Amino acid sequence: MDNRVKSFELPLFSVDSVLFTVVEQQLKVLLVKRAVAPYEGLWSLPGGYVDIALDKDTDATAKRKLEQKAGVVPAYLEQLKTYSGSERDPRGYSVTLVYYALIGFQAASHHIASVEDAKWIDVAALNDLSMAFDHRHIVVDAHERLKQKALYSMLPVYCLPERFTVGALKGVIEAIIGKEIQRKSLMRRIENADMLEETDEYVATGRRRAKLYRVKSGVDITHFERNLSA
Repeated sequence: MDNRVKSFELPLFSVDSVLFTVVEQQLKVLLVKRAVAPYEGLWSLPGGYVDIALDKDTDATAKRKLEQKAGVVPAYLEQLKTYSGSERDPRGYSVTLVYYALIGFQAASHHIASVEDAKWIDVAALNDLSMAFDHRHIVVDAHERLKQKALYSMLPVYCLPERFTVGALKGVIEAIIGKEIQRKSLMRRIENADMLEETDEYVATGRRRAKLYRVKSGVDITHFERNLSA
């Protein structure tokens, strides 16, 4: 190692992930209960340190820690932000690279001794939850980013099953942004995106039968210049 590097005290470096899903029109975030100090018994984001022998990059670290600590394997992860400071961790100056994603529901289960429990928790209930580090603040930041993505892109479709109704998509968007949207605005967005296709299938929704849609094969997520109208 370069002697110039040795002359500096190195910070703690970790990778954390904020995963969201929607269940019964409730936005939930994936958290784990710590079984070790610091903050033993408190809830935190699934994450941990980079293992340079195992992880080719921080993406690999994020996925490895999610599988170990929560048993969840997301199809994609997007970088949110880097958090740093001397007050974040009682063990010393720390730097955390945070990823986030919106995924379909996957059952959570922990596979490592440092975790007591892994659970999807309602975002609306976080104020009543004891959380470790600055992870509550990180979840709030990730939720704000997710709201914006839901308003100007078709990202919410990736939280839904392979076949879904317009009503289901509307419900997911409303759960994310916390308010109702106009169905006609959503229909215009679906038509302009050219990302979804109708199937020949219908599903009963009360007194009506609703057509099922699916994402076209090989398409990229569509972004729009204007936010979705409420």
